[in-house]
Amino acid sequence: MNRILVVDDERAIRLLYSCEFTEAGYDVISTGDGSEVLGLIAKARPDVVVLDIRLGGSSGLDILQEIRNRWYDLPVVLCTAYPVFSRDERSVAADYCVVKGSDLGELKRKVRMALESTVPFPAAAMGGEFSDRTAAPGDRFLAGPAGAARDPDVGVSEGGFRDGLQFQNHRA
Repeated sequence: MNRILVVDDERAIRLLYSCEFTEAGYDVISTGDGSEVLGLIAKARPDVVVLDIRLGGSSGLDILQEIRNRWYDLPVVLCTAYPVFSRDERSVAADYCVVKGSDLGELKRKVRMALESTVPFPAAAMGGEFSDRTAAPGDRFLAGPAGAARDPDVGVSEGGFRDGLQFQNHRA
């Protein structure tokens, strides 16, 4: 069962999201305190984080940067009631941005897409230097052409992490 961490300072939103995602078959944990987020991620190991941009006393965008520094591959869906924040350059680190509304369909789709874009780490199947690694629940790996990460002429496109991994050739 996939685990979702819901971070929103509005109790009613946390309850709404928790009920909706629980009914959809997810394990949900939530907090309204931005200072608890990193500890909850380390302890609960969620598969995706639904993060409000504006938190009382904290910035969701600052928390997003901390998440990326520690767990670069953890999918994050930013939620905001203010569409202008989705254009903030720091929001590009999120996998998806959703404007809050009465219809939760878009949020549910983005969470599902974020979960589908991650791949469990098959430690035993990797062989080579990873053959002795034990995969923990929720571990992920980046799948792509062999050596792509070491090739300076191949990179991830601008929308790659948000819209699915896409490689592009940078040679002129």
